[in-house]
Amino acid sequence: MNKFRKKIYAAAGYNTVFFGPGRKEFNPSLPMRAFEEYLQETAKGTCHQIRQISLDEGIIGSFMSGRFIKQANLPGFLPFMVKELQGKPCSAVEGACGTGGRAIAMAARSVLSDLSDAVFVAGFEMQNGVKSVYGADILAGAAYYAKERKSGDAFFFPGIFAKRAEAYFEAYGEANARPGMAKWYEQSITNARKNPKAQEYQNTTKDLISLGMTKPDPKKFIPCLNLYDCSKVSDGASSLIIASEEGLKKCGIELSEAIEIIGLGEAEDDITKDPMDLKVLSANALAASKALAQAGINKENLALLELHDCFTITALLALESLGYAKKGEAASYILEGNTSATGNLPINLSGGLGGFGHPTGATGIRQLVDLLHQFTGKAANPASLKGPFGMMVSMGGNDKTVTAIVVKKAAS
Repeated sequence: MNKFRKKIYAAAGYNTVFFGPGRKEFNPSLPMRAFEEYLQETAKGTCHQIRQISLDEGIIGSFMSGRFIKQANLPGFLPFMVKELQGKPCSAVEGACGTGGRAIAMAARSVLSDLSDAVFVAGFEMQNGVKSVYGADILAGAAYYAKERKSGDAFFFPGIFAKRAEAYFEAYGEANARPGMAKWYEQSITNARKNPKAQEYQNTTKDLISLGMTKPDPKKFIPCLNLYDCSKVSDGASSLIIASEEGLKKCGIELSEAIEIIGLGEAEDDITKDPMDLKVLSANALAASKALAQAGINKENLALLELHDCFTITALLALESLGYAKKGEAASYILEGNTSATGNLPINLSGGLGGFGHPTGATGIRQLVDLLHQFTGKAANPASLKGPFGMMVSMGGNDKTVTAIVVKKAAS
């Protein structure tokens, strides 16, 4: 693939607390924080890192705000968040759980086209205002609702990935996979405990492995997956800016405060068709290979990875689809410690979707914010990285809308 025609950067990243069950202050009987407050907080957090606010454009992402909070026309909230965007082009983007990745890609395209030098990008979701079973119906819109919803489980997306787990268990054995899934859960919570804004930051459970090994109960939930295999219902927002080198200068941001985006891989699959192989995340694999090719590196060069692990089985499938483990061997790869903070490839030091939380429209942006913080020395859970390269993979739906982004530590 061709290299970018000019350098492009991410900077000024900010995450709100990802809020929901697991946070001590969470109380469904009390009024929830308004979505406007999340938007204002994340915008303020980003703008406070910009010495001279010089923004040309705004992009905001949310998956189902029209249903969760009955609010559409999201571009109109960008001047509310950042007054300097008044009168400037603003857009909204949606790509299910991959919304954040698509928002970043749109901003990158705008900067590369020379239409903008600096783009403010934000994503958010508010899911806790509805009961979980109704929320599951709303989130079913990430699949082909008219075809799949009627025959799906009440908890729809857990049911979809339970089918992937079932196929994986049949091929490689549940006894082989389950310990790796439990270890992934433990790793997610352990990493989240080091991130004060994570949904599971206050989790004090001692024996996380035992919870991860809980036998699934299809009478109470779904087959093949237990509650600890699933990311939780979350509220939250994230933001950053995507800029050219000139855009950084206009905003007064030093290169040492930014990371360079060197690869962008995008892959879309037909939402009306079932996966060809339930054991493979083919769009993940394609997007990641594109991003790595454009960056001119291979997967072994990565020092840090942010995966979209909406379920523990998704982590296993992603590791195999991206080529880090052979088919059926992802559990062993995890159990050997390769993905831990001190492993060969630290993955989801944030806690990932299962630990940090998953407000769907914000997650992809949160992933890039966390890469930015790790490579600029601002991470709450810093790691001793073995190289300058990192990658995030943002997935929407059942491996349908995928954006992979490769970054490197910017030269100061």
